[in-house]
Amino acid sequence: MAQRRALVVRGGWEGHQPVRATELFIPFLRHHGYAVRIEESTEIYADAAAMAATDLVVQCMTMSQITPEQVAGLNAAVVAGTGLTGWHGGIVDSFRASSEYLHLVGGQFATHPGQQPEARCGGEGDNFLPHTVTITDLGREHPITAGIEDIDLVTEQYWVLHDDLIDVLATTVHPTRDWHPWHRPVTSPAIWTRLWGAGRVVVTTPGHSLDVLERPAVRTVIERGMLWATRTASVS
Repeated sequence: MAQRRALVVRGGWEGHQPVRATELFIPFLRHHGYAVRIEESTEIYADAAAMAATDLVVQCMTMSQITPEQVAGLNAAVVAGTGLTGWHGGIVDSFRASSEYLHLVGGQFATHPGQQPEARCGGEGDNFLPHTVTITDLGREHPITAGIEDIDLVTEQYWVLHDDLIDVLATTVHPTRDWHPWHRPVTSPAIWTRLWGAGRVVVTTPGHSLDVLERPAVRTVIERGMLWATRTASVS
């Protein structure tokens, strides 16, 4: 069996520590027999030969810009069978101006609701709320999340705009609070998969900081997602 090839694309907003975050998972990929290539920009997406030889893209690129040629190259690779995965803003808050990218991934970060105004002090903790990532019935049977219990977190809780072509493995509920303008609880997908052509996309929205990524349940979901999304995945 040919060696599987993983492409780690990282960069963008430094608040998500793209280098340190991806370095948590590169040993896992190598341990599972992947040849790992690391790129600090999305230029590689426009290289058709390189993308055709890639079995898995692990993207950690918050916000940033992407050219039409680059997003077209990424899309073509996924359609042809290359897997795409990532966590938090590195995949679901990437390239906000690219509708083609949003169409590929199937969901877009809209906001992370904050604490009550009088409790805010101007730091990132203003947006840290206790919440639960609840595994769905589908998630309890899916190889990525089977056996994972609901995950309680105190961190950013992503509100996601999405379509119904995604297969939701876990959700999170944004409750009503006096200082927020919505009038009923809102459920957002927190972990999902998407079949796109011959390719597989996996999105995990928890992962704002290293301590969240190091939580055993979150880390397991991300690692299983890498294997499942890979063109020559060992799980199905």
